Amino acid sequence: MMTEFIPAARPIIGDEERAAVDAVLATGMLAQGAEVAAFEEEFSNVLLDGRASVAVNSGTSGLHLGLLAAGVGPGDEVIVPSFTFAATANSVALTGATPIFADIEPSHFGLDVSDVAARITDRTVGIMPVHLYGHPADVAGLGALAAERGLKLFEDAAQAHGAQVDGRMVGTFGTFAMFSLYPTKNMTSGEGGMVSTGDAEVERRLRLLRNQGMQKQYENELVGFNARMTNLHAAIGRVQLTKVLGWTANRQSNAAFLDANLDGVVIPPVAAGATHVYHQYTIRVPEDRDGLAAALRDEYAIGSGVYYPIPNHRLPSFDLVLDLPETERAAREVLSLPVHPSLSQDDLERIVTAVNALAGAGA
Repeated sequence: MMTEFIPAARPIIGDEERAAVDAVLATGMLAQGAEVAAFEEEFSNVLLDGRASVAVNSGTSGLHLGLLAAGVGPGDEVIVPSFTFAATANSVALTGATPIFADIEPSHFGLDVSDVAARITDRTVGIMPVHLYGHPADVAGLGALAAERGLKLFEDAAQAHGAQVDGRMVGTFGTFAMFSLYPTKNMTSGEGGMVSTGDAEVERRLRLLRNQGMQKQYENELVGFNARMTNLHAAIGRVQLTKVLGWTANRQSNAAFLDANLDGVVIPPVAAGATHVYHQYTIRVPEDRDGLAAALRDEYAIGSGVYYPIPNHRLPSFDLVLDLPETERAAREVLSLPVHPSLSQDDLERIVTAVNALAGAGA
């Protein structure tokens, strides 16, 4: 009998999501409307302790519009990690500003405060950490540095729905924060993003920028975009929002099992006071990471992912020569194992058996 493949990620879309979409279709009101407004309010209440949320059509749009709404533009610099998805730096570049790449600390893959400090210039206007893999970045250290230097803090929380630092929700620390709602994230709206902010003027500008620069039809206050979320996507997101905390608890339980049973690899540590939501369960494999990934797939039918094999500064879109040693080491060593809520106990035991056997054999 063929062994069933365990995928690295598995979006969960059920009958409730389908029914919610059908209900919107039946109304004929498909574009941005009441469903989007309700989703924004509910997202704020469930994941942001009531902080305002603005729904957009993608996470990248959320970063881009958040930066524009915060006043970032040509001539400015924003410090970002190179070890992340390209959208982080892309969003800065799209404003006309320059992304300045800094190194990461090795434990949680977040921006290293001392390296960020060394890269601040008189053109720096902000710091944008990424809460990578669902673990919070060092918002205390980075926030203190930003305050000391008169800079803004922006949060890329694309992978961190529900993560916390000392009981405070990720997404409530910066001038704005962006959450992705892409299908493989901890919750999805099919496609979309959510931007949170505690600044009323930033919120107002976000709402203008996503809708051609207008709040009232044909009264365009500024040059904007069509970055609206549809009612269809919001309907999916509203259902997923009722499930995400339970799914997160499942992810944390799965991660705890892996923590307790894996050998021969470096498991992901969790910082004191941090709540990790395990968008990814990312181990380090110091020797032959790619060989281990291939053997997991070919010998045990277990999927995995390398996020991210090429640091952003070396992508053709930026093509910079920089000394970022921890970034380069992470790109060589990281491997994300399945941790999603659909895993069974048998799946988890197969993952442990496979990794331990292969790591012990030096695969």
